[in-house]
Amino acid sequence: MLNTIYRLIEPRKIEVEFNELDLSKDNVIVRPTHLSICNADQRYYQGKRDPEALAKKLPMALIHEGIGTVVYDGKGQFKEGQTVVMIPNTPVEKDSVIAENYLRSSKFRASGFDGFMQDNVAMDRDRLVELPEEIDKNVAAFIEIISVSHHAINRFESLSHGRKEHIAVWGDGNLAFITALQLRYKYPDAKLYVMGLVREKLSEFTFTDETYHIREIPEDIVIDHAFECVGGEGSPKAINQIIDYIKPEATISILGVSENPVPINTRMILEKGLRVFGSSRSGRKDFQDTVDMLTQHPEMVEHLKNIVGDVVLVKSIEDMHTAFEKDISKAYGKTIMLWNV
Repeated sequence: MLNTIYRLIEPRKIEVEFNELDLSKDNVIVRPTHLSICNADQRYYQGKRDPEALAKKLPMALIHEGIGTVVYDGKGQFKEGQTVVMIPNTPVEKDSVIAENYLRSSKFRASGFDGFMQDNVAMDRDRLVELPEEIDKNVAAFIEIISVSHHAINRFESLSHGRKEHIAVWGDGNLAFITALQLRYKYPDAKLYVMGLVREKLSEFTFTDETYHIREIPEDIVIDHAFECVGGEGSPKAINQIIDYIKPEATISILGVSENPVPINTRMILEKGLRVFGSSRSGRKDFQDTVDMLTQHPEMVEHLKNIVGDVVLVKSIEDMHTAFEKDISKAYGKTIMLWNV
């Protein structure tokens, strides 16, 4: 089966390439329908990764967040036309201790091998999760990032102490919104705070108890635990501000991605006896749990619709560039590509 792949060959340059999909292999052929642009995709598209990384990774098809419909399954496990969520993490081994998303041998789509910008994608069958029809497809397109947050919260539950009366999230972007929303449902009785920089974005966090501009956080605020969802150049200030405000023996979850090393106040980490842990990506169970959560709580999907930004119909390479450029200039939200090439 001849397949078309849309690969980024250098920053802001996408070219068509072809490959042959072997229908005899034990995989499922999926036609992407809704793709979501992530900041990681943008770092490649804009050439913001270091030259060595770009030289090593490109050419490569972008996008690791998306859903599609089943085109072919030789075993009949999935029906033709069935909507599925595609899992980008692709492990090649199992470990009794280390999760699939932390194994150094695991491959990840749009980071070392081709992502979902293809006419059809050959997926291992355990890399697919059935999507119920009632879940909005534009929201479903970014289930991957929701599952990453879900994974981090589950790890937080096992690593943190039992006092969870006051929880704070640093950040006002998509990841902060998704994380705060899940914390609201996970710990409904906790006081939930969000600390951010842009007041307009903070106004969208209607489900929290309080939102604060980072320069106006009350000195006497009580914070038992915190999640850092800032990343980039803002990471050092965010993490160190958390360390300043948080109570002793608290747990800090680091979720923001930074290209450069981040200096943090280790002296106060020691003095306060803090637990600091990082989380990245997610595995099959996280995806299934996320789909189950959205099915059980349809009101969460309604909240998540608020961060759907531009929805771009993509029929050509020019449309792909339009989507990425719109995403660059967006003030807030997730850019969705309706994949119809």
